[in-house]
Amino acid sequence: MAEFDMTFKLLMFGDGGVGKTSLTQRYVTGVFVDSQRITIGVDFHIKELTLEGKRIKLQVWDFGGEERFRFLLPNYCRGASGGMFLYDITSLTSLSHLVDWMQIVRQNAGLVPILMVGAKADLANLRKVQPQEAIETAKANKLSGFAEVSAKTGENVEKTFETITRLMMKKLAARSATSS
Repeated sequence: MAEFDMTFKLLMFGDGGVGKTSLTQRYVTGVFVDSQRITIGVDFHIKELTLEGKRIKLQVWDFGGEERFRFLLPNYCRGASGGMFLYDITSLTSLSHLVDWMQIVRQNAGLVPILMVGAKADLANLRKVQPQEAIETAKANKLSGFAEVSAKTGENVEKTFETITRLMMKKLAARSATSS
C-alpha cells in the first residue's frame, strides 16, 4: 500500500462544457477524449505525484457544471484543499459566472488557493476572453493565479496542476506553522 506525505482534495469547477472533464482526464490519464459525456454531480479521480521530494495523493473532484446539479456542490466543497475555476477562452459567458461559482466554493471550502484556468487554448483563433481580462478578473476576485491550458494538445496541463499543488502545499505548511 502506498504511503503519502500529503493528500489534497482539489475542486474543478466552472460552467458546463468549459473543459473540466477533458482537462482532468488529460492530467490523470495523459489522454485527450474529444467528446465527453455530461458530468452528473461529481466525478472523482486520483493522481499520485512527487513534488519537492514529497509523495502526494491528489483527489480531483470534477464538478458537473450544469445549473441543475449546482445544489449538490456545497457538500462536495467541504474539506477541499484548493481549486481550479475553469472557463472557456471562446466564451465570455463562462468567465462571467466566476462570482457565482466562487460564492459556493468560498462559503463551503473557505479561503483555499484557487487558480483561474482558461481552457481550450488550442482555439486561440476563436478567442473571446483576452488573457489580460482574465488576469484582472482573477486579481479582483482574490484568486491565487492564472493559466491557460489545452487538454487537446497537453499545453500547460502538468504545469498548471503542479502550480495548484504547490499552492496547496504552501497553505498546508503555513497552517502547520501557525498551529505549532
